[in-house]
Amino acid sequence: MKRLQKPNAFTVPVRIYFEDTDAGGVVYYANYLKYFERCRSEWLREIGHQQADLLRDPGIAFVVRHVSIDYLKPARLDDRVIVGLEVERIGRAQIFFRQHIRRLGPCGDGEWEELVTGAIHIACVNASLMKPTPIPAILRNKLEALQ
Repeated sequence: MKRLQKPNAFTVPVRIYFEDTDAGGVVYYANYLKYFERCRSEWLREIGHQQADLLRDPGIAFVVRHVSIDYLKPARLDDRVIVGLEVERIGRAQIFFRQHIRRLGPCGDGEWEELVTGAIHIACVNASLMKPTPIPAILRNKLEALQ
């Protein structure tokens, strides 16, 4: 059910469960970051790389360096939302994403409501030293082909 729309874009569906919400049935604000992370992990898997494999060889990890997030409307218990990303830019050891969470609008007209948007900057690090390192060429080539 995940899909690439454009070469640099990807979405994954998410159902909102009771565990995701506060006492009022609204998604707890920090959980949106988990949905963004899940989307990036699934995107990486979709393009042929699993984080556990990257940790083993070539010994890298992707860590969040900066997040800017706008909460526009709340997601609620039992909502079905789409979590998406677009790769904005790839640096030597960094990837910049635009991410969003959308829900099908209440009018049933096929329009999507923007619930949350964010700009996420991740860095590639040597997993044992936790110091910046260039994105490996094999992965960089795949990423650049998506732009």
